[in-house]
Amino acid sequence: MRITRLKTWQVPPRWLFLKIETDEGCYGWGEPVIEGRAATVEAAVHELADYLIGQDPHRIEHLWNTLYRAGFYRGGPILMSAIAGIDQALWDLKGRDLGVPVHQLLGGAVRERMRMRMYAWTGGDRPSEVGAGARELVARGFTAFKMNGTAEMQIVDSHRKIDEAVARVAEAREAVGPEVGISIDFHGRVHRPMAKALLRELEPYHPMFVEEPLAPEHLPALKHIADGLAYPLATGERLHTRFEFRDLLAEGMIDIVQPDLSHCDGISEGLKIAALASAHDVALAPHCPLGPLTLAASLQLDAVSHNAFIQEQSMGIHYNQGNDVLDYLVDKSALAIEEGFCAIPQGPGLGVEIDEAFVEERAKLGHRWRNPVWSHEDGSIAEW
Repeated sequence: MRITRLKTWQVPPRWLFLKIETDEGCYGWGEPVIEGRAATVEAAVHELADYLIGQDPHRIEHLWNTLYRAGFYRGGPILMSAIAGIDQALWDLKGRDLGVPVHQLLGGAVRERMRMRMYAWTGGDRPSEVGAGARELVARGFTAFKMNGTAEMQIVDSHRKIDEAVARVAEAREAVGPEVGISIDFHGRVHRPMAKALLRELEPYHPMFVEEPLAPEHLPALKHIADGLAYPLATGERLHTRFEFRDLLAEGMIDIVQPDLSHCDGISEGLKIAALASAHDVALAPHCPLGPLTLAASLQLDAVSHNAFIQEQSMGIHYNQGNDVLDYLVDKSALAIEEGFCAIPQGPGLGVEIDEAFVEERAKLGHRWRNPVWSHEDGSIAEW
């Protein structure tokens, strides 16, 4: 069997789908994308295709190393996201060819109860009405949810901003009670001088975790501002290789890693990151505000990772305008969430079947999604 073609589609709301085809008719799907840079990642995928056409798709580790090492320049969100989607598609293809789900190829599931606890989003980019949103999610069966902690925040800001953020978390906690997990995403918006105070003041509300307490370029400061916190810290969606996670884990600065399988070189690298985290007694919670293929790939990794404890998903998230996660599936039950849990897909490959005709139709519309550009009151650019 040899790879013959890589096809890509930009589809609403902000995703990029990839299909790898072979001369024997077997195929695999992946999702190589960076939010707001889909066209750039798409170009990288087709540049990398030169290394793939004519190759045996079953040699996934060899092909991964070719894509990662042969270009000499490596790392970064664009190249690693391109490799990630290709890697997902190769695993999907191999599973389909052999008639087994990817998690069987990775050693088999570590849990008898083949379900994964999920969490959902509420409150939007500038968090509001979090209490009502939290109650709605709990009524739908979710036992955990995530909310943005704050809107724009200057590097040194008024304590009013901290008070407002704490009040929103207090509102959410009061709405759902003590048993529901509340994750608070700082989204890299909170700089070191303010994070030091905000992290401490959230302690009475017992967060399940705080995500991206600092932007990735400032993570070394965590050891100075977060020592002794009584709840976990999480990060990783903007880290792209095991080597970046290695340095973070070696310093003991994080409790939960959140690799994104569309950004961190795919399932192959995600498996290594999960194992590395396990060696440091750190939990795994894959980042996934994207589409059905990223979610399916994440669930396959969760199935074989002893330290996986919860899975993000983006059904109904405020970014999903025009189309949502399940729209592109032939069988929407493959990723159905019931009472806050999603069964690990058991079909061959990633376990989901993409409606290619619908993908072709929506790709005619495509998208040009861009991250919002925020400004502080003085006109300077704010972190989104």
